[in-house]
Amino acid sequence: MTFYHVMNLEDNKQNIQRFLAMLFMPPGFLLVWLLQLISPGVLGGGLYILYEWYEGELTGIGYLVGGLVMVLWTFGGRFISLPLLRRRGVDEPKLMRSKTVKRLPRDDGSVLQVEFYGPEDAQPIILSHGWGPNSTVWYYAKKQLSDRFRVIVWDLPGLGKSARPKNNDYSIEKYARDLQAVIDIAGNKPVILLGHSMGGMINLTFCRLFPEYLTSRVASLILVDTTYTNPLKTCIFNRLLRKLQKPLLEPLLYLSVVLSPLLWLMTWLSYLNGLLYISVELSGFTGTETRGQLDFSALLSAFASPGVLARGTLGMFHYDETRTLETINIPVLVVSGVADIATLPQASDRINAELPDSQRVSIKPGGHMALMEQNQQFSEVVREFCAVHSLI
Repeated sequence: MTFYHVMNLEDNKQNIQRFLAMLFMPPGFLLVWLLQLISPGVLGGGLYILYEWYEGELTGIGYLVGGLVMVLWTFGGRFISLPLLRRRGVDEPKLMRSKTVKRLPRDDGSVLQVEFYGPEDAQPIILSHGWGPNSTVWYYAKKQLSDRFRVIVWDLPGLGKSARPKNNDYSIEKYARDLQAVIDIAGNKPVILLGHSMGGMINLTFCRLFPEYLTSRVASLILVDTTYTNPLKTCIFNRLLRKLQKPLLEPLLYLSVVLSPLLWLMTWLSYLNGLLYISVELSGFTGTETRGQLDFSALLSAFASPGVLARGTLGMFHYDETRTLETINIPVLVVSGVADIATLPQASDRINAELPDSQRVSIKPGGHMALMEQNQQFSEVVREFCAVHSLI
């Protein structure tokens, strides 16, 4: 086979992977939920076959075995598929939470779960996670940074242990005001704000709403795999998704709010049978992740309510902090995985170009979840930046 044909095959493989990834990433997760109809369909089919076999309408051992296989796959397929997908890692992520916790009630009825790690007198660094997981996604960062920093993590309202807002306000501005409350209990030392994906969007909106905090209460920013505008504009196949936003995506999101319990059941079935691993793999990783990292990311996806995810995604459609970038007068580190398709690296390039004082770092290999897949490289990048730009 010639080199030309090999390159064509590789390009075609990457194009197919990118197309599939579009279906499995926000807001393409709506298509995932539709595809997850496979899970209850297989379960229902298996139960029907077993019932008909029991009633004598279907005869033969083949029907019994077939029905049992369908039911067992529905609830345990992950134990077959996961070992085939990835290798076992030395330090696999776990649902680790701190015993040092503060609960912050908010005027909108939400309650923030804020956790603290590391020495109280160390440089505080506040980690804001992306949309979908919760603060336990920072498993590696908490372990690798808490020896030197006062690591503070929080669950965005509606996710993890933070209660939902009663007024259904899932806007970026709401979360930026919540971040202000977290900063206010972080102590008297200037903090470093680190945000991944939507967490980075929250940080940028915070800079617009509370510019007086910059330099006085916030020493520097770290923006990881994030964007400055509507995420549909900076993900793969953005032109197509932008055209589909009003006529298709937004109606489906509103429908998802109504059908949230059913979609949640489908998500859990997809986690149990292993289908959810496919979407998590394509949208966040590059193939070097471990078995535990893949399973942990899928588990966090299953924890999140589809209704909450839908409302938050609708809120992101109104996000645009392009003009905020040039007003940020503190040092900023801009980080992205070189193969990120959920937020293309070009978005980080644009952010870096517009900021007055910034530096750009790429993680390779790495996708949207490089903070987990390449956790040691990620933590080292954070350490080096904080060592230079902390104010204590």
